Amino acid sequence: MLLIILIALLCFIALILVVATTKPDTVHYERSITINASAERILPHIHDFHKWMAWSPYEKFDPGMKREFSGATEGKGAKYAWDGNGKAGAGTMEVLETSTAGVKIDLRFTQPFKNECIANFVFTSQGAATKITWSLDGPSMFMGKVMSVFMNMDKMIGKDFEAGLADLKSIMEK
Repeated sequence: MLLIILIALLCFIALILVVATTKPDTVHYERSITINASAERILPHIHDFHKWMAWSPYEKFDPGMKREFSGATEGKGAKYAWDGNGKAGAGTMEVLETSTAGVKIDLRFTQPFKNECIANFVFTSQGAATKITWSLDGPSMFMGKVMSVFMNMDKMIGKDFEAGLADLKSIMEK
């Protein structure tokens, strides 16, 4: 009986691994919101990592995490490193490009899994308002593929993006 259970367990694990190999090699997550403010007013809240604590959902995962700012104070070359609990993880961000059209950030996770991504904030003028699209693109590592067998990663990360954009909107429209 124990042998049958062991064989069934091994078959289940093999099935999960086979399904994981069919998942895409890259990921793209994206959410948008319209804020009643100009891109010029919104931009400092994106390209200055010191201001992320007010709106980023990831800052709330571990309010006591270690934070280090380096490079430029804001804009191109601004750098931010964090090291937090299991939920916050650890990694670095660096602003690569910034303008009233948007901000491009090099995002590197070191914990709980290593991965290198690009985060983009694209600003689209809509009269006196601005539509902001927050996206994340990167490789889908094998562990991420396995996790995606069990959970909807777009829904999970999208929920965080939606919360962050809603908080940013609240700050900008005060």
